[in-house]
Amino acid sequence: MNIKLDLKNALPFVGGEIGEELKEQSLRALNTLVTGTGAGNDFIGWLKLADGHNKEEVEAIKAAAKKIQGDSKALVVIGIGGSYLGARAGLDFIFGQNYNNIPKETPDIYFVGNGLSADATYDVIDMLGDRDFSVNVISKSGTTTEPAVAFRIFRGLLEKKYGATEAAKRIYATTDQARGVLKGLSDVKGYTTFVVPDDVGGRFSVFTPVGLLPLAVAGVDPDVLLSSFGDAIDACTKPDFEANIALQYAAIRNALYRGGKSVEVFAAFEPSLRFTGEWWKQLYGESEGKENKGLFPASVDLTADLHSMGQFLQEGTRIMFETFVKVEKSNREILIEEDAENADKLNFMAGKSLTWANHMAMAATTTAHMDGGVPNLTISLPQRNAETFAALCGFFEAACGISGYMLGVNPFNQPGVEAYKQFMYALLGKPGFDALRKELSDRGIG
Repeated sequence: MNIKLDLKNALPFVGGEIGEELKEQSLRALNTLVTGTGAGNDFIGWLKLADGHNKEEVEAIKAAAKKIQGDSKALVVIGIGGSYLGARAGLDFIFGQNYNNIPKETPDIYFVGNGLSADATYDVIDMLGDRDFSVNVISKSGTTTEPAVAFRIFRGLLEKKYGATEAAKRIYATTDQARGVLKGLSDVKGYTTFVVPDDVGGRFSVFTPVGLLPLAVAGVDPDVLLSSFGDAIDACTKPDFEANIALQYAAIRNALYRGGKSVEVFAAFEPSLRFTGEWWKQLYGESEGKENKGLFPASVDLTADLHSMGQFLQEGTRIMFETFVKVEKSNREILIEEDAENADKLNFMAGKSLTWANHMAMAATTTAHMDGGVPNLTISLPQRNAETFAALCGFFEAACGISGYMLGVNPFNQPGVEAYKQFMYALLGKPGFDALRKELSDRGIG
């Protein structure tokens, strides 16, 4: 799998080693996960996404991606939460955060439907301009407010530009196999459809059509992603604590949590990992934050945030630990040249690479924070590419299932997410919410 986990800056905070009891608990949790005997076991289909059962759909994804590449200069991906974060994370991780701004043969990719901002929506419309584009709308039901509103807007733009018949050929719906508003609309209009598997929750869905289609449009081979993801799942479900870094990660997280840490900070020194951190926050926050339990997942972008959040991380409330993600090898390298005048006093770094300087900054940070009383661990990746992204996701997903069972919660449901939706439906005037709307009005809300 080529992913390494270094716990040396965390172990001193848990007595110098992970105890046998925690090891046994992690192994029991792993067994619960792989045997499907725990709560939420109807949502563990992600464990088998790479077993080859979905070859026909993968080929259909490749064909759709090729068509979009041929007839569109841009793809608008509509979705919220797990319906877009995985693809967005993968796009940035593999190509960098400026994918849309660099010369390339593949279409630009824009993500909408993850909020209700008029300005942000118009920004995408302005960037599309007069270019040919297609839409990939991702929603299990088709009724989630944010993506449903965005789909109405961008479907209207397509129909105005191409007419209803031709617009339908540019709409790709990733939705339920047999039911739901979006599935029904797709059948009537003739949209190309892909299936969100019933046994895979949104935050675990990046290697279903949810993430595979947008990434394939960008030129990423779905077979490569699935192969690497499958290898990672295999490695992370072996019942060998000393060899399985998913077990180790789950165990150290729970050890630090039981020792009083309540916040885990995802920290990366590569801007292209920012949305990997956003995806990770949803994965762990939605999986573990329930029953008044769980670590609060946060993230920082380094070194930039060392000049803002660095003070708090070094000397603030001692409620947190950090998970650093290190990329060992840059895809391209820059050497710091010697300057004859040395006006900036940087000649002491002459001949060194920028990656080396970045790694030294990380080493300084992890050491300073540990010495300051902040436990931290480091996940090392060989380099940024499709294989590594898929392996990292496989590692984090397996560890999440294990950790959630160790915590004593169902890692695969999200009952709390529905609470705000009920109030939003009432305030937006959705039929059937009259009583709740009146209650909110009586409270002076809306």
